[in-house]
Amino acid sequence: MKFALLCAAALAAAPALADELVASNGQDYVRLTDKPCSSEQVLQRLTPKLREMMRDANATVGGQPFHACWVVDGDSAHLLYEDGDQGLIPLSDFKQPTSA
Repeated sequence: MKFALLCAAALAAAPALADELVASNGQDYVRLTDKPCSSEQVLQRLTPKLREMMRDANATVGGQPFHACWVVDGDSAHLLYEDGDQGLIPLSDFKQPTSA
């Protein structure tokens, strides 16, 4: 399913729709993409129905890189990391990345 179809309603109050969105806090960040989840470690934890819905994400926390997958959960992005950890980040925290 296209990113716009999956997230349009949930992102109505968030910034303009983009192929990537980033939330940051200091040096820590989470980057959401519209690409299907590609992490086999995450996909193994999910039912087939959820696998189809999950999109790719990556994060850096405390200088450590992490691969994750995400799905819209109400007004938040629900992230599932390769190590099984989970997190919710309000969609309103995500912005379009700035060009370097």
